[in-house]
Amino acid sequence: MKDAEISILKDAGLTQGESRVYLALLETGVSSIGPILEKSGVTKSIIYRILEKLVSKGLVSYVIKEKTKYYEAQRPEKLLDYIDEKEAIIQETKSKIKEFLPNLISMMQHSEKSMATVYEGFKGIMTVHDKRFDKLKKGEEYFFFGLPEKQPEHFHAYWQRDHILRAKLGIKCRMLYNQKVDDVTLKNRNSFKGCDARRMPISVDTPAWILGYKDVTVIGITLAEKPLAFEIVNKEVANSFRGYFEWFWNKSKPFK
Repeated sequence: MKDAEISILKDAGLTQGESRVYLALLETGVSSIGPILEKSGVTKSIIYRILEKLVSKGLVSYVIKEKTKYYEAQRPEKLLDYIDEKEAIIQETKSKIKEFLPNLISMMQHSEKSMATVYEGFKGIMTVHDKRFDKLKKGEEYFFFGLPEKQPEHFHAYWQRDHILRAKLGIKCRMLYNQKVDDVTLKNRNSFKGCDARRMPISVDTPAWILGYKDVTVIGITLAEKPLAFEIVNKEVANSFRGYFEWFWNKSKPFK
C-alpha cells in the first residue's frame, strides 16, 4: 500500500483509515473482516465504523453469507462519482451562503465585539488611520487629541493627502494639538474643509495621541524610533475616550 495512493484518496475526502481500508479491499476482493484488518493495518475497534462510512459513500458494498458480512470495494470510477457529489453539495452550500451573506455581515457589524490590534512603523500608522474611511460615512466625524507639537516631515505629507480625501468624502474631524504646536500647522489643518484644529486647553507633554470614531479608539506613539499604534474596538472604551475629548474640547478655543 503506497503512501502516494493514500494521499490522493485523502485529497478526495477520505480519512486515513478509510483510504487504507478501501485500498485493502481493492486488493483482496470480496472479503470478511479478518483479511481487511490484516491488509489495511487499522484496528478492530474502528474497522466497522470505517466500513459503514465507506458503504454510505457508495465506495463499498457487502453481502451476508451464513450470518457473516463480506465486503467488496466498488470500482475505482465510483471515486469520481463521490467527488462529483461532494462538488455538487459544495456548490449548493456556496449558493446558500451567498444568499445569506448580507445577513451574516449585518450580524457581524451589529454584534458587540472587543479586540485590540497593534500596528508598527509608519506604514502601520497609515493603515490604522486609513481604516477610518471603512466605517465613517458622509457627515460623520472622528476626533484627535494630544497630537504632538512636532512630527516627522513625511507624516505631514501623508496628512495633506489624508485631509484632501477626508474632505472629498464629506467626513469631518476635530483635532486638539499640544499647546506648543506652531500656528503654521494649525492654519494648514484648518484650511481643509470640515476640519477644526485647535490647541489643547491645558499643557500636557506626552508622546501619545488619541484617535476616536464610532467604536474605535487608537492610541498612538509617533515620536518613538518605531511608531506604534494600538487599535481597540470596543464601544464602552470608545465612549470613555470620547468623554475625555469632549471635556477638553469644551474648554479649548477656536484657532484664529
